[in-house]
Amino acid sequence: MPWILPLSFLILFEIIADIFAKEWSLKTHLWYLAFGALASYVIANSFWLFALKNGSGLARGAIIFSVATAIIATLLGLFWYQEKVSNVQIAGIIAGIISIILIFWE
Repeated sequence: MPWILPLSFLILFEIIADIFAKEWSLKTHLWYLAFGALASYVIANSFWLFALKNGSGLARGAIIFSVATAIIATLLGLFWYQEKVSNVQIAGIIAGIISIILIFWE
């Protein structure tokens, strides 16, 4: 699975971009945070091209990327930014984890 590494970097840089974006939303006068977010999104999506090229598949890769970034972003929101999630949202996170397991099940 040579596509795992670029997909992992896609997820990593997407999370970095999300942190920059959240920080910018809290401190709007710091424009370098917005530029950091934009640069990280560009880098992240460059890795998406390599993941596709190396066989991740559009459907499988997109699901793994979407669910993984959603789970990590939720954890960051909970523990770093003290955001709240409802029980229904927690159920959605659990469903996402199950979907990742099923995607890799062969």
